[in-house]
Amino acid sequence: MARVLVVEDDQFVRSALIRHLTDASHTVRSVGTALEALREVAHVGFDVVILDLGLPDLDGSEALKMLRGITDVPVIIATARDDEAEIVRLLNDGADDYLTKPFSVEHLSARMSAVLRRSRASATGTEPPSRVMRVGGLSIDPLRRQAELDGVALDLTRREFDLLAFLAQRPGVVVARKELLAEVWQQAYGDDQTIDVHLSWLRRKLGETAAQPRYLHTLRGVGVKLEPPL
Repeated sequence: MARVLVVEDDQFVRSALIRHLTDASHTVRSVGTALEALREVAHVGFDVVILDLGLPDLDGSEALKMLRGITDVPVIIATARDDEAEIVRLLNDGADDYLTKPFSVEHLSARMSAVLRRSRASATGTEPPSRVMRVGGLSIDPLRRQAELDGVALDLTRREFDLLAFLAQRPGVVVARKELLAEVWQQAYGDDQTIDVHLSWLRRKLGETAAQPRYLHTLRGVGVKLEPPL
């Protein structure tokens, strides 16, 4: 069972979600504003957040960006908006899934189960390799989900670790961006900005830049590879 945060300002919808999730044996907390959601996430460990976009103090899309700045907890967007361009933007901004209102409780349960399975799975969707992977001074332990650079632990988000671990499974091999989206983000479509942003964050933690790469090398129009420094 999961620890769920419901972020919804409509009291009727909020009560219905709480009742359904509690009946399904989930532990549920709920708030009605974006600022309350940020405070909750900062102090309580959740397995999934259900985030309404029409909040009274801050648009949910902005709340999503702020959430992504402090946590990598899976977020399911609940929205009455069905514009495809906006949905794609929300997925690229860090949402793990979305539901268009009105939706059934059965539909919500199915989406929650899928998101929780993905968040607990490895980047490849299979059992992670049991051995520690080493690429130069990098050490990546998939089972413990820990990475070190020259013996110093790296503070990586879930997505940053998944990206690094996926590339480390095939050092020196150029991995296409489409494959990274499919395997690391579980998205059939998206734009390069999603990958570029996470690569930028990861490079910063590895002490390198795109202009002066050490481990992460981008081949324009082709993909990305991880290899030890020369």
